[in-house]
Amino acid sequence: MEEITLRELVACTGGKLIGPYQDEDTKITGVSSDNRKIREGDVFFAYVGEKTDGHRYVQAALDAGACGCVIAKDPGEYREGKFYLLVQDTIRAVGDLAGYYRSKFDLTVIAVTGSVGKTTTKDMIASVLATRYQVLKTEGNFNNHIGVPRTLLQITGQTEVAVVEMGMNHLGEIDVLSRMANPQIAVITNVGEAHIGNLGSRENIFRAKCEIFHGLAEGGLAVLNGDDDYMPSLSVFHLATKEMSPEEETERDKREEEIAQMIGRESAAKLSRADLVYVGEKEDCLYRAEEIDDGSPDQMSYIAKTPEGTYEVEVPCGGRHMIYPTLASAAVASCFGLSAAEIQEGISAYVPAQMRMETVHTVNGNTIYNDTYNANPQSMKAGLLTLSHTKADQRIAVLGDMFELGEQEERLHREIGSFVATLPEIDVLLAIGRASVWMAEEAKKCGMAEVYACADKDEAKKVLQKFTARNTAFLVKASRGMALEELTEFLQNETQK
Repeated sequence: MEEITLRELVACTGGKLIGPYQDEDTKITGVSSDNRKIREGDVFFAYVGEKTDGHRYVQAALDAGACGCVIAKDPGEYREGKFYLLVQDTIRAVGDLAGYYRSKFDLTVIAVTGSVGKTTTKDMIASVLATRYQVLKTEGNFNNHIGVPRTLLQITGQTEVAVVEMGMNHLGEIDVLSRMANPQIAVITNVGEAHIGNLGSRENIFRAKCEIFHGLAEGGLAVLNGDDDYMPSLSVFHLATKEMSPEEETERDKREEEIAQMIGRESAAKLSRADLVYVGEKEDCLYRAEEIDDGSPDQMSYIAKTPEGTYEVEVPCGGRHMIYPTLASAAVASCFGLSAAEIQEGISAYVPAQMRMETVHTVNGNTIYNDTYNANPQSMKAGLLTLSHTKADQRIAVLGDMFELGEQEERLHREIGSFVATLPEIDVLLAIGRASVWMAEEAKKCGMAEVYACADKDEAKKVLQKFTARNTAFLVKASRGMALEELTEFLQNETQK
């Protein structure tokens, strides 16, 4: 973070200085909410969370060198030479600061959201653009109302591009993040069923994802998944330029109104003034993948058909789903004038994040896809397709519960069970956890021969001991709370005995 004054902090947060120290020329050189990581000149934000209250650590932060604090409770006593800025909500205040701070810099911000593949797409775009530019990106998946400000407050005068991941589990959340970041480019990877328990329907998830356009700069660019069953409908806002009969115009206007009601009028208005680019496999995608080869666990390749030309793309990890982050990266890179060679260089430099389709090879020739960071129905299917295309003598799906599905929980777990059963290349299903029982039941019902329902990881380990023969491929995947990476480690150890 570059230096700001206390005067700027007061103005952008709308807070009130309390206590004897009132010097608004005080220099602030950093922001922290962790008193253990305070550096001299930082301002400490006392966040109030479900498990802890940052106000308990104000004195420790000031002892560690913080120049002052942003608080929502008056402490009643004040340290000499330290400022106390009282606000209504400290988390909202750091967002206000981040939005103001971002506005001080002339750089390109790329916002990325979607039900599946946000982190991969963010990392891929950053890897490609880093071949020519100074790029800042969201660390890991710090993509919420605390993580996005954290990223924006790392911008410096040397930053040329910021790639910011935006997540949500309720309507209205991405609206705040998008306005804060004010991106020139918005990327939506897809509309799935993650968090459907909170949002109630895919239509509401679609609406929530489209909030990313609320902060999009005028004349900005939207990069969308053309193979998704919701995203193509957004092209209706760009049909006005085409010659149509009166009947076609009436139908277009009707469809435009339907989509505007679905995604919200603000999103619709922003989209009508933005450029739209679709990526995917369908013929009408501007950036299209053809001749896809995804048989290896460590790489996949395809021919990219783009406005800039046709070229081969080689991705250093497996899975057909990797066409989407790489094509999105190519579409974004074209705005910056990158060549096909630079795009390929950036894609080749991409390193998958831990526990996100992380490929592990054991000494006896087995392949383990460690995709245990999180799961939802769409990412489950993508992982299963990757497993089914992997060259191996035996393929085993080790799947656990998917969280935050609400009333749709049973239906969606059963849907995964029936999906596994439609993939004859997958030989065995291990379903672990309370909700995964439905997965196992449905797979058996649909004719899958070898299915195991395990109550917990210990029971799963006993079953897995039977499947450590050479040249076996495993997919291990579940929501974060299941912590199935323990089974990945178990499989590695078992196959090395």
